[in-house]
Formats: sequence, C-alpha cells, structure tokens
Amino acid sequence: MKLFNYLLAALLCGAGAIGAAAQEPPTAKAAEPKAAAAQPTPEQAELARLTAENQLADQRLKKKLLQANAEKEELKAQYELEQQRQRAKTAALEAELALAVSENKLAEEKNKKAMAELALKMAKLKADNDLKAEIQRSDTLADTKERAAMDLDMKRMDLEERRLKIDKLQLDARMAKLNSDLDLRARKNEWKKEANAEPVYLEQPLKNGTLTVSDRRIPLNGPIRYGTADLITERISYFNNISTQPVFLIIDESPGGSVTEGYSIIKAMESSRAPIYVVVKSYAASMAAIITTLADRSYIYPHAQILHHQPSGLLYGNITQRKEQLEFAREIERRIFAPVAKKVGFTLEEFRKKMYENNSDGDWRTFGDKAVEYKWVGGLIDRIEETGVVKNPETSNGRQLRDMGSLELQEKTDEKGLPYVQLPRPRHYDMYFIYNPDNYYRF
Repeated sequence: MKLFNYLLAALLCGAGAIGAAAQEPPTAKAAEPKAAAAQPTPEQAELARLTAENQLADQRLKKKLLQANAEKEELKAQYELEQQRQRAKTAALEAELALAVSENKLAEEKNKKAMAELALKMAKLKADNDLKAEIQRSDTLADTKERAAMDLDMKRMDLEERRLKIDKLQLDARMAKLNSDLDLRARKNEWKKEANAEPVYLEQPLKNGTLTVSDRRIPLNGPIRYGTADLITERISYFNNISTQPVFLIIDESPGGSVTEGYSIIKAMESSRAPIYVVVKSYAASMAAIITTLADRSYIYPHAQILHHQPSGLLYGNITQRKEQLEFAREIERRIFAPVAKKVGFTLEEFRKKMYENNSDGDWRTFGDKAVEYKWVGGLIDRIEETGVVKNPETSNGRQLRDMGSLELQEKTDEKGLPYVQLPRPRHYDMYFIYNPDNYYRF
C-alpha cells in the first residue's frame, strides 16, 4: 500500500510540472516564431512534438491514477469485509470454546462422581478380598496336615517311580546285551554259511594234475533232453558277456540224449570267446561223450568212464519209409559222429568196426586213462578244486536242503519176517561193492 501511494504522488508531481510549463507566459524568444510563422525552425517542431506527447502521457497517467484509486477502494472494501468475516469466525470459535469449557466442567463433575463411586466399589472389593483371604488362610491351615500327608505320598511315589526306572534301565541293558549276543551269534552263523573267500580265476586252471574250477561252472547231468541246450547256451553267453576267463562244463553223470540239443551245445562251445573246459567226473556216454571228445579242452578222472556207440532208434512204416528213415539216420551220423571219428584218427567205418571189436553190442566203453590214449578226452586230472562253492550246500536262505538222513533207506520186512532195505538200481555201468552177509541190502 505504501508503494502504491508513493507512485501516485510521483505521478501527480510530474503532471503538475508539465502543466506549469504549459501555462508559462511566452518569452521574447517564444514570440519570435510568430514573426516567422511561415517557416518554424526544427527545434520548434521538435518542441511541439514533445509537448503533444507530454500532454498525451499526462492524460494516460491521469487515467491510470483513477483506475489505481478505484482498485484501492475496492481492495479496502474487500479488506474490511474479510476483517468482518474473521471477527464472525472468532466470535463463533469463542462461543464454541465457552461451550466446550462448560461441557468439560460438567464432565469433570461427572468424573469426580464416578471416581467417588469407583473408590467406594474398590474399598468394598478390598474388604471382600480381605474376607476371602482370611477364609482361604483358614482353609489352608485346616488342610495343612492333609497336604503334608499328600506331599509325603507323592515323594514316596516319586521315589518308587525312580526305582522302577532304574530297574527298567538295568533290564533294558540286559536285554540289549542279550540281543547283541543273539545278533552276534546269528552273524557268526551267517558267516559260517559261506566260505568267505573269493573264487579263484586262472587263465591256465590246470597245473600238476589239479584243475582249479571257479564259479564260472555249468553242470551237465542226467539225460540231454529238450531244454537242456537252452540252459547250457544261456549260461555260456552270460559268462562270455562278463569276461573271457575259462568256463567249466562239469559232467558228473550223463547217459547222453537228444542229438539236436547236443549239437546246439557243441556249436555254443565253438562260438564261445571264453575257453570251455569239459570235465567228466563219473560217466559220460553217447551225446555227452561226443560233446566231451569234440571239446577243445576236455579232462577226466582216471576212474571215470566214457562210452561211444552208433546212433540208435526205432524204424517204423513201410519199406520205403524205413529206407528214408535209415538214410536220415546215416546223415545224422555223418554230421555228428564223423567229426568224432576224424578227431580220434579213424574214418567213420573204421571207428564203427572198432566199436564192435571191443563189444558185441557196439558199445565201446573205457576208463578215463584209456580214453586219453584213444584221444577221446584231452587229458587226465587227479584233483579238482571247486573254488566257486563258497556257500554252505546244506542250507539255502536258511532252509536245510538235504542231509545224510534224507538219504536213509526205509526198512521193510519180507514174507519171512526178515528185515531188509531196498537199494536203488545201479546206474549205467555201475555196481555195488558192499558187505552184505545176511542179505539185508537187496537189489
């Protein structure tokens, strides 16, 4: 507002000065233009222009002053209106404050009354609590003897429980020791069921008449029938897929059997990457003898027996059919038996002739040492070390397989009331060498 008044005074002073200059009486120099009014000088023209501009500016300034005064009056009116509004608000706030003070006083009076009532209730509650505490102390004193007795019983029970726990711990310790002993005993029994030694694998298993056999062994016992070739060839393939260490085909006792099954076994032996050792322990005849003779490596005990003979079978039908069957049998003999004759140094006819020279039935049988001389078997062995038998043969998965008791014969009584036992029929080319003065053992 002060700045506005200052500017207004400055404008008014400037306008007054300009007006005084305009009303100043003309001097002698100003009269000169009248004499020469026809041609005003440049200075006069400039003065006239400036005078006109000053008059115009003065008019503009007056207009602005009028506008400024109007705005000042308007602002003053607004300021007065705003002051009236503020006074009205202040009055309203003062009225509210007075109301609030009045209400606060009323609330304070109510709170004092409530506090007084609450203090009265607290005093009453305290009195009640004191009464209850007295009653409780009285009850406590009355129950002291009973509680003391109960505490004593609890202590006795706790002591008994601790004794029971100690007894249980001692019993658990004894049970643990017994279980440990039983477990140790069971483990010892399991340990005894196995040899706890690894099988021996030798590239040259025959040394000084002793053949060391590993667990890479295949038994060939009994007649060679349908299915025997699958069992033998599958095992040969299995061992070949593991390594090329020797495989042992062990013949305890076999009378021979199927030509086609035997031929499959021979071809599996020929195809094997691992060397096949055929070992005859007791008896090998017919197809089993052919397998032994055709093997690249075959061995036999001196007392074991080998038997070769011609193929045999039944012919049926008419003469033409029998002739066809005979030709087929001769072809089988040529394919199967001719390689045997060639290996032992004979033609097929010469070998057939030798068979009948040694036996009228054509069954040429000999012991192992002679079979080696005839080249039926590759060599003799005195001992066999079965290193692959590492588990107790008496048990399998904890079950007893057999014992000497299972081989006992049942005693019977004949029509005369004499006791006896029936011995099983001896196997091929076997016999009993038994002391039997009272004919107790019968055939």
